[in-house]
Amino acid sequence: MRELLRSVWREPPPVLSAPRVWWDWALVAVLAPLAVVEAMTKSGLHHRGLSAVVVAGLVFTLLWRRSRPLLMVGIVFGVFTVVSVALGREFPDQDIAVFVLLLPFALFRWGSGRHAVLGAAIMLGKVGLSAAVGHLRPVEALGGVTVLLFAMALGAAVRYRASARARAVDQVRLVERERLARDLHDTVAHHVTAMAIRAQAGMATAATDPTAAVDALRLIDAEAARALDEMRGIVRILRAEQPDDLAPNPRVADLRRLVSHSGPVVAVELRGDVDDLPSPVAAAVYRLAQEAITNARRHARHATRVDVRVVADHAEVRVLVSDDGEAGHLSGAPGYGLIGMRERANLLGGTCAAGPDPDGGWTVTAVLPRARARA
Repeated sequence: MRELLRSVWREPPPVLSAPRVWWDWALVAVLAPLAVVEAMTKSGLHHRGLSAVVVAGLVFTLLWRRSRPLLMVGIVFGVFTVVSVALGREFPDQDIAVFVLLLPFALFRWGSGRHAVLGAAIMLGKVGLSAAVGHLRPVEALGGVTVLLFAMALGAAVRYRASARARAVDQVRLVERERLARDLHDTVAHHVTAMAIRAQAGMATAATDPTAAVDALRLIDAEAARALDEMRGIVRILRAEQPDDLAPNPRVADLRRLVSHSGPVVAVELRGDVDDLPSPVAAAVYRLAQEAITNARRHARHATRVDVRVVADHAEVRVLVSDDGEAGHLSGAPGYGLIGMRERANLLGGTCAAGPDPDGGWTVTAVLPRARARA
């Protein structure tokens, strides 16, 4: 219980308070004249002039109810208390004074936990003092406390809902950043690795076969252009915050573009209905195969061939990428690629495993359901 109270006391105010808008001024412009009119026309009202001036003046505290909620509560309920004691009767007795309920709502919606506790003590203390000196009957005091508590609870509920929504938005943004980071890693790693291999091949043949070296340069140029195209697509999403359906989602058929003209030969085999896959699943198949090919080019020692097989049926899609490098051996550390592959598969309700093949080489196997997994 002590920890709960401590956490409430230390609760900070919302990071972004709602700005003052036109209807705040409209609210004041309507309530202030109404307070004067009611003070002048309501039957049985005492101290009409004083009531009109005080209530109409306090209406303006609504303009600062979000930015200074505790101060506005202190001003309004402090003035009410002083005037009530001075007059020897409850003040105010105008119906328009119900606007003060916006203050406890704003206090619990926009104030810090410490301010909410102090403001609640001020408001409830005013009602308790009025009951103690006989300005309010017990039933009236109970009704006043109930109404104040309802306004506080409503403000706290709206605050909690806004906070939960903000956390949900932050989570979506985090997931999207992770997705884009994986896409960027896969894109850059794949294309840069291909360009490095082709550059090495060009340098090796430049002296003896200039034509082959020029061909290697052309391939490097084409690979760089494809990398830039994919990176521009990602940057467009980051700048314009486009929805998911406008994201750069490659298709399974695009795997044929990964066929290498240098380094290990890449053979792609597609079986089943791979053209009608949901966009997230198709993109995941492409990225998983792309990362597996990149890892084979980087780390598979003495590999000459990489086989990519995608088999789709009515329930799932199976991706198998294997190379013929030395069994059980990776040249260098694989980095974060394998971790990203597993995360990508898990997000769609699938699995991804990688390991040495008993017959030699390295094999990556991923299984994804055709229907995207629910969050």
